[in-house]
Amino acid sequence: MTTALTTPTTTEDDLATVQREHGKSLFSFLLRLCDGDRQRAEDLVQETYVRAWQHPEALDAKYGSVRPWLFTVGRRLAIDARRARLARPAEIGDAVLENARVCADHADRSTAALDVRDAVATLSPDHRAVLMEVYFRGASVAEAARALGVPPGTVKSRAYYALRALRRVLPDYAPDLR
Repeated sequence: MTTALTTPTTTEDDLATVQREHGKSLFSFLLRLCDGDRQRAEDLVQETYVRAWQHPEALDAKYGSVRPWLFTVGRRLAIDARRARLARPAEIGDAVLENARVCADHADRSTAALDVRDAVATLSPDHRAVLMEVYFRGASVAEAARALGVPPGTVKSRAYYALRALRRVLPDYAPDLR
């Protein structure tokens, strides 16, 4: 005779009870971990509740209070979110966008493209090859080094000097980068 195993499930009442008993303190804890960012803390609280819903065994009364489990899950989610944010490139602010050079129409963009093409043509073949790999093809320094058969440090220095030469040839395009 076989017996069917029943898997515990989390009900809406269970989650409502958890939220009522631990919601304010969990939010305060996560708000401190998020340096006062209320939106991020609210998102982490919601994700913590999703995890509680996915793991009904954590809400089992035989383990005592669910608070340590909730705080541990919330803390780990906050750490993961912070690591993910730090791994992404920094977002730029509105001030940077307001000061960015804007091409008014297609003619301006075409003229700028021709100017850049002419300026790139003045570079040495080695510098031009590095710029083509890194900036136009989007290769990393390591990928460009492999493609060009040179050490990564050489790619970095050639890119630096190539950009410096372009800034001299195209002073109107990047006056603040000289």
